[in-house]
Amino acid sequence: MSLFDGEPEGPQRSSRESLRGVAPHAAAPLAARMRPRSLEEYCGQEHLLGPGKPLRIQIEHDDASSMIFWGPPGVGKTTLAKIIAETTQANFIEFSAVLSGIKEIKQVMADAARAAELHSRTILFVDEIHRFNKAQQDAFLPYVERGAIRLIGATTENPSFEIISALLSRCRVYVLQPLSDDCIAQLLKKALADKERGLGSLELTADDDALALLANYASGDCRSAYNTLEVAAKIAADGAKHIDSKVAAEAAQRRALMYDKSGEEHYNLISALHKSVRNSDPDAALYWLGRMFAAGEDPLYLARRVVRMAVEDIGLAAPEALNLCLSAKQAMEFLGSPEGDLALAEAVVYLALAPKSNSVYTAYGAAQEDIERTRQEPVPLHLRNAVTKLMKELDYGRGYRYAHDEENRVADMDCLPDSLRGRTYYQPTQEGREKQLAQRMEEIRRIRSGKRSDN
Repeated sequence: MSLFDGEPEGPQRSSRESLRGVAPHAAAPLAARMRPRSLEEYCGQEHLLGPGKPLRIQIEHDDASSMIFWGPPGVGKTTLAKIIAETTQANFIEFSAVLSGIKEIKQVMADAARAAELHSRTILFVDEIHRFNKAQQDAFLPYVERGAIRLIGATTENPSFEIISALLSRCRVYVLQPLSDDCIAQLLKKALADKERGLGSLELTADDDALALLANYASGDCRSAYNTLEVAAKIAADGAKHIDSKVAAEAAQRRALMYDKSGEEHYNLISALHKSVRNSDPDAALYWLGRMFAAGEDPLYLARRVVRMAVEDIGLAAPEALNLCLSAKQAMEFLGSPEGDLALAEAVVYLALAPKSNSVYTAYGAAQEDIERTRQEPVPLHLRNAVTKLMKELDYGRGYRYAHDEENRVADMDCLPDSLRGRTYYQPTQEGREKQLAQRMEEIRRIRSGKRSDN
């Protein structure tokens, strides 16, 4: 496509009139028809758009810097980009990273550079920019660098991981938050009353608690709320022309939880579950576990993470936790979902209430650190098995003391290499069973110390 062509090909091009002069088709989704056309109509993101806030200042000062909008679906990333184009009187080209390739990118960049020579400003909006690979993102760099285009990227993923550093350093990152229930309810009420773009021609009424219910179901996603309102409107139009809580619940049916098994929200939820267990909060742990099950998480993944919690955070303070978690995994595999989910819930509650210790986790990490930073010492001769005559002649096994023949079953014998002699990795806590292990370790130290003093 070209900026100078009459009709776009591939990327969607729109002029400044697209927001005000051309209304969306009547058959367009309600979310498209009700798209805000100015900052005054825009709801939410007060932390960015309120008086004196950074993005508001950037727009008002016509700052041409490129930017990345990072936030969940349905919070107005595309709308905000279009408003910026309208406010700053720039041509607006919309790209989808799902549908566009590097050929289209380079063509649009070249056209934008030509337009810039004619003093025409171009905003290139790239939806789901995180889906572009490194080479595709690299193609933007020279044009962003010299100001031929103003890039606005939208992403639901953490830009730190998904956007190349060279491009990220040339953009300001703005974090958009999920819309509040009050904000969404206000927008839904406006859509019901708007006869030009909304559902006003249907002459429907709605209870405030029904709109609040729809807003709550949307979980901060205004597009989802509009879609559900359209369903509710169709139900009500065939009946009493009134939307109450029953109609709202029927329209919403089952809440679509925001979740991507390979995206950041996946890691956010499992982090919340693990940290709730670690902090001995069974109620929070059950909530986050339930959220992941409701979102369709693989039960085996959850089972593996629960086992990991047992060994990482419970450890020897309650060594039976590992067996319980492995049994829960087996029960889940045997019963399947949803019956087997309860086995993991039982394990999670037990782990949350169990005494906590990361002593083994820490000790093993310290041992690994020594392995990495110190030379690979040979095994001391007295710890080696002398299985041949030559080995015996080389003193393999010489000086080894068989613990079962020793008083108290403890020998005065070092088992670490000489360079690490005296190193202590495992330091038990005073929690649960580990308190007994700490006492046993102290007893062993006394026995060894006594034998050395005798020698």
